[in-house]
This record gives sequence, C-alpha cells and structure tokens, in this order.
Amino acid sequence: MPDSQPRPPDGATADSSALLLCGARLTDGRTVDVRLGGGRIEAVGTAGSLAPHCSRVDLGGYLLLPAPAEPHGHGDTALTADAVGPVSYDSDDVQRRATEAALLQLGHGATALRSHVRIGDVQGLGPLEAVLQARRSLRGLTDLTAVAVPRLLTGLAGADGLAMLRDAVKMGAAVVGGCPDADPDPAGYTEALLEVAAEHGCPVDLHTHADEPARLARLAAMAAGVRPGVSIGPCAGLARLPHSVAARAADRIAAAGITVVCLPQGGCGVMEQRGAAPVRLLRAAGVRVAAGSGALRDVSNPVGRGDPLEAAYLLASRDGLRAEDAYAAVAAAAREAMGLPEVRVEAGFPAELLAVRGERISGALSLAYSRIVIHRGRVVARTSAVREYCDSAVAVALELPRQGRP
Repeated sequence: MPDSQPRPPDGATADSSALLLCGARLTDGRTVDVRLGGGRIEAVGTAGSLAPHCSRVDLGGYLLLPAPAEPHGHGDTALTADAVGPVSYDSDDVQRRATEAALLQLGHGATALRSHVRIGDVQGLGPLEAVLQARRSLRGLTDLTAVAVPRLLTGLAGADGLAMLRDAVKMGAAVVGGCPDADPDPAGYTEALLEVAAEHGCPVDLHTHADEPARLARLAAMAAGVRPGVSIGPCAGLARLPHSVAARAADRIAAAGITVVCLPQGGCGVMEQRGAAPVRLLRAAGVRVAAGSGALRDVSNPVGRGDPLEAAYLLASRDGLRAEDAYAAVAAAAREAMGLPEVRVEAGFPAELLAVRGERISGALSLAYSRIVIHRGRVVARTSAVREYCDSAVAVALELPRQGRP
C-alpha cells in the first residue's frame, strides 16, 4: 500500500520527518493513529483524531507492535550453506554476506541486530572490519552491533587472542564474547574476557552449552554484578541435566543477573551441540530469557530463516509460552539484553515498530506474512503477501473470506 502525501492546509507546514500511522490496531484492541517525528512516537490518539499534516501510512488491518531485535546472529558466516568449496573470508565477501543477512532480518522486523564475529586464526581481524563496514553502510536502515569472538584467551596460544580482542574493541566491536567451553581453561577464558570488558565498559555475550553445573556456577559467580551486563546462550545443555540440577543452575543464573539468549530455530556454528534451552524452567527461576535466530543458512543450519517471529512461534508452540510472552522474548527482552531503550506504542518512546497483518499476537505469530518495518520513525522495509484462490461455490456459499485482485 503506497504512502499518500496529503497537502497541508493553507498556513500549515508539513514536517518532512513526521509520519502518521493511520488506523493501527494495538494489542489491547484499540484502533489508533500514531504520529512519529524525530525518531520517536509523538502522539497516540483515537483513529482520525491526529491532524494529517505529514506523510501517512494506512495500517488498517494491521497489528502495531514494538519492533523485535536480533540478539544472536552470525553475519560473517551467513548464507554460506550452498558455497562450493571452502567459505571465502575475503573482506568484500564477508561484508556482502553480513549486509544481506542484516537486510533479510530487517525485512522480518528486526531493527537492531547483534552479530557475533570470529577473530583470530588465519583471518585475524579481517571479518570484523568487514562487518563493521557493513554496519556503517546500513546506518539509517538498521542498527548492527558487532561482537568480537576470539577462539582462545589463555596460555601461550591465548596471548595473541587477548591482544587481538583488545584491538577489536578499539576498532569498533561494541561487545566482547566467545566460547569458554572451547578453551583449555574455561574459567581463565571468562576471567580474561571480563577483564577486557571492564577495561572498556563493554557488555559480555558468551556461547556456552551450560551442561556442566560446576563450570556454570563459576561463570555465574564471576559475572554477578558485572555492568553493563552479561548474556549467555544457547544453553541447550541445561535441558539434558536432571531437573533438580538444572533448577539450581537456573537459580544461580538469575541471582547473577545473567540473561539467557536461547535459539529456538537451531544452533550456530560456534556451538555444534543441538537442542533448546529449558525456557520455562529458566523463566520460573526468574531468569530473563531472550530469543535469537542463530545461524542464517550456513552449514550449521542450512534452512535458518533469521526470523524473530518464527522464534517466538516456536517458543509458543513448542515450549508452551503465551503468545504475548513469546513475542516479548524477541522484542522487549531482546532489546534489554542488547542494552537498547524500551519501546512501547506510547508517546515519548522510540519509533521502532513492526506492523503485522492481523488482529492479535497469536494470529501474527501463526500467519505473519505481510509486515511493515519502522526504524527511527521511517518505513524501512515492507513485505506484502496476497493469497488468491480460484472461484469456489463452497467458499461463496459459506461466505468465507478471500483475497483477490479486483
């Protein structure tokens, strides 16, 4: 549906940065108009109550939601499942993959993304520089944050990794991460990472199976009280522990203030183990649980979609979460895990929004095909789906709804 550009009345001046969303449905059932300006929500009023002195978007038939965010992507390896031969880490190839992956996820609704990027080994800091270049090229469309992921941080082999991690932060990596489980000294790895994070005031985002209670307890003890925050995931190993052991581990994670980022759609290349975190057990212990996408069509998940609404759908259909709680895991909880400001469809909040064809969140998670994505108060992506059926006497007799071209 194209935007219309009404002419302002005599004496009125149109604000070129303002946008009026007309006739949107909210989760509480109200139908409203929402005026955006300066990257924020300026006003929310009953349908037809806000003066249309700006660009307009008709959202009749759409549910308006806070936009989701992607807390766990891998842009450097995305879209490589069908590669013939070894995956290229040439800077241009990595930048192209990271850019395309970010745009795919933006089309699904994620207006902010956190991409884990491996550093060290043969490629050094090249992939990180390519992802940072992708971030710069995407400015205004989506917010892309890079997580520096070194392989080793302890012993003689880890000295280079530690130096490279510090260089990565200076280059522009806003988060430090990695996989302690893969280091000969997991506790030493975590300690070194937290030290670098403290030096630069960076958040920490770790990959872990969380299948060894003693190791997880040490991690929780070290991470307790760390600011600006610690996230771990995908924690699929917790589901393999005896319930009582997993429950005690969840209590420690909650007490430490650690966020768990689960990956309902599958794993990622850093973690070979499959499975899903015990989301309901974690939530019952008071752990903040966010959901990410993980691999996007790479060798670890050749059919990964990078769709936050699919992640929410799986949390609802497989893990039994209420649709509203499942969506919160990919929206409010994901944004909080990434240190982003809260979004509500209320005046004063950031204009990071997703309009989905439908009336309720449950329906949106079931059949969320048509979407309009708004970032910093501007429409940045649209997906339109039209389903058509041939003429049917049964459909006419039953008065079933159908879409079709006029």
